[in-house]
Amino acid sequence: MQLLRDPFLREVLWFSGCCRALSLLLQVLFNTLIPDHAADAFFPPRFCEPGLWDQFVEGLLGGLTHWDAEHFLFIAEHGYLFEHSFAFFPLFPLSVIAMAKLTLWPMQAFLCLRSRLVLAAVLLNCLFSTLAAGALYRLGCVVLQCRRMAFISALLFCLTPANVFMVAGYSESFFAFLAFGAMLKLEKGQNWISCLLFSLGTGVRSNGVINAGFIIHAHCSRLFRSLCMGIRSSWQLPLLLKMLCKASISMLLSSSIIIMPFVLFQYYAYLTFCHPKTSPEQVVSKTLFQLSVDKGYRMVDMNGTPPVWCSYQYPMVYSYIQDVYWNVGFLRYFDTKQIPNFLLATPVIVLSVCAAWTYVAANPWYCARLGLLRKGLEAKVSEKSIAGFCGHRPFVYIVHNSALLLFGLLYMHVQVLTRFLGSSSPVIYWFAAHLLQNDPVSWGSVSATFQHHSPEGSLVEKLDPQLLPVNPVLNVLRGWRSWRTLTKALTGYFLCYWLLGLVLFCNFLPWT
Repeated sequence: MQLLRDPFLREVLWFSGCCRALSLLLQVLFNTLIPDHAADAFFPPRFCEPGLWDQFVEGLLGGLTHWDAEHFLFIAEHGYLFEHSFAFFPLFPLSVIAMAKLTLWPMQAFLCLRSRLVLAAVLLNCLFSTLAAGALYRLGCVVLQCRRMAFISALLFCLTPANVFMVAGYSESFFAFLAFGAMLKLEKGQNWISCLLFSLGTGVRSNGVINAGFIIHAHCSRLFRSLCMGIRSSWQLPLLLKMLCKASISMLLSSSIIIMPFVLFQYYAYLTFCHPKTSPEQVVSKTLFQLSVDKGYRMVDMNGTPPVWCSYQYPMVYSYIQDVYWNVGFLRYFDTKQIPNFLLATPVIVLSVCAAWTYVAANPWYCARLGLLRKGLEAKVSEKSIAGFCGHRPFVYIVHNSALLLFGLLYMHVQVLTRFLGSSSPVIYWFAAHLLQNDPVSWGSVSATFQHHSPEGSLVEKLDPQLLPVNPVLNVLRGWRSWRTLTKALTGYFLCYWLLGLVLFCNFLPWT
């Protein structure tokens, strides 16, 4: 509760809640007024005769159950019956079914399981996205050392271009909350708590494995400083080797913990499909069995031929599904017919590239040193070069965002980059805040006092008790003519994608 004494954090949480509530209201409006597109998407049969309240929930939240949300809801209700379901990691559907059967258990008298699952998914994502906004604000205060930029970036996260996926039955909100929370814990030196949160994030989304890089860089940075100090102090070689071995073991252990959920999930798929003990007729209803026959979905069958990926040297179902079912691979998406999708992803690509270029241009030697500094050298660096987006602390986040961008651009369906980066990295929000904060008319109206960290690295924050946060978004339409062109472009991008995603996604039209 002490955290809520910060008026800026309260403003972020309040504004995030308002944005999610408005998203829910608008998707009802759009889903009612605009007819759904007849999309070739996964649509499993319903096993419950809908009652009056079920129809009400479907009419209220049905627009948020489209596309991949159907897969998550199906897994939560029936488990991993189909081979392609293993593209969706288990922690989010497990959370949904747990809430539907435990927290929402009193509603079973008038709501069937499907309706409770939909309600649980939406409520959880609204909660997780709000908590993620608060975690991003606190992370920005630590990394950027500037409360104003942290506040603006958190407000931009509330208006994220991936907005619809923060309330729909997707895992983006859950992953963003775990990722930003883990980054915050790591910045505060709570390595093992951070490692646990990163590990949970891997159980939500596959790209959580790359977050092991944060732990590795933190260990390398600490080891580099200790070794430099030991060499200057003429430490004996056995002591230095002992320090190196201890750091290596800690690094290996923490990285293994983060990657372990991915490995265990692949092993579970291997046991399920490569060594089956049941046949489809024994575990599913005739309706689901017929669906698998009609659509060609592979199911567990002890009498059938094992999938080809079972004979691979590394039998990993995830890469096989991405390859065969979704045609994901190196440069496969570089086709002229995909130009509209490249245009759809262009804004987030440009933001990420400009963020990396701006940072490297401001810190060329620091980047060349891979963000490693000798202990004591940071104290000699001026405060101006430490604070802000171009300071030293954002380095590892820039590398992380750039790695995700490069992988997504070369291997993935490029239009998903918007939600992929928007839920995994704080960089696009920090860089946008860096660009917007200098506009005195709109976003620049945010003001706060902040002192830099103490020599021990802990935050020392001093707020004027009379100071209240100024939310520039509430006045976003006032004086827009006097805004800079860059401010119009950035703010327009966030607001347009925030709204357009609701219109298209909720009516089965292609989106990011």
